Amino acid sequence: MPEARESAVYTHGHHESVLRSHTWRTAENSAGYLLGALKPHLRILDIGCGPGTITADLAGLVPDGHVTGLDREPGILGRARAVAEERGLTNVAFTVGDVHALDFPDDTFCVVHAHQVLQHVGDPVAALREMRRVTRPGGVVAVRDADYAAMTWYPASPGMDRWLNLYRRVARANGGEPDAGRRLRSWALAAGFTDVTATSGTWTFATDQERAWWSGLWADRTVASSYAGRAVEGGHATREQVREVAGAWREWGARADGWFCVLHGEILCRKEV
Repeated sequence: MPEARESAVYTHGHHESVLRSHTWRTAENSAGYLLGALKPHLRILDIGCGPGTITADLAGLVPDGHVTGLDREPGILGRARAVAEERGLTNVAFTVGDVHALDFPDDTFCVVHAHQVLQHVGDPVAALREMRRVTRPGGVVAVRDADYAAMTWYPASPGMDRWLNLYRRVARANGGEPDAGRRLRSWALAAGFTDVTATSGTWTFATDQERAWWSGLWADRTVASSYAGRAVEGGHATREQVREVAGAWREWGARADGWFCVLHGEILCRKEV
């Protein structure tokens, strides 16, 4: 197995405003494109599991199988274990690891899943090769990533435009690719997959409650998370400018006619037998 060589910095970190979003994620709203391929006996690796809500959902869907949640940040795995314990799941375990050098033998898992991971890694093609290596012949690698340049909203807002430009600059300075969604199929082909099904999915925030939640977490993330610190320390924005961007998020969230759509690219890659 290759040596771990992650070169990118995780842009978001694990501030409360980030976990507010991550713990909202479910298999239904974040991995729906995969669910039809699941069978009760499968062994699944969930890469970048974070606080474990998707991982726990997957474990519930494979009661005769097993799910391993993996994250490179040890501190977040306590949250993931607590979620599994609260649900009474016994077919799930969690471990620390690097997607560029997975500490598993070849052909270990039936499904290898990664949600919002490849946009944050230094070498997504190498990561996909590793995911392919630990997948059994006939098994599936499933990946879903947002595409920031494709995010869209109403009404128009110069402040929100500044947010998008700022986020993309910071993410790329950290070694990631914020517009990963559109690149997933290309990366999979470069990693050696020949059977790739590419789809897309969206999150939409339009009701009063949805707008308040989405705008609030991004306003807080913009001024208080690791992303905020890196934006300022990296010279991408001043403290005043990030506060102005946060204000633009709150102004948008207060608009009764506000609407926001997050586009995701999705790929299901079947490993040849």
